[in-house]
Amino acid sequence: MHPGKLLLIAGGMLMLAGLLLLLADKLPLPGRLPGDIRIEKENFTFYFPLGSCLLLSLLLSLFLWLFRR
Repeated sequence: MHPGKLLLIAGGMLMLAGLLLLLADKLPLPGRLPGDIRIEKENFTFYFPLGSCLLLSLLLSLFLWLFRR
């Protein structure tokens, strides 16, 4: 991989990380995303983080796709 391309990718990832840190208080936390299933009864709580799993899968796939190119 050409060093210039690697530096551009690293810079883009740093920029995204900075944006996430700036917007962290406004973004929903993982586990509280739309699509996460939470059922609470008297003595029973069921939680399945479907939205969080989908988001994590998407981000991981994008990350791996960028580094395979």
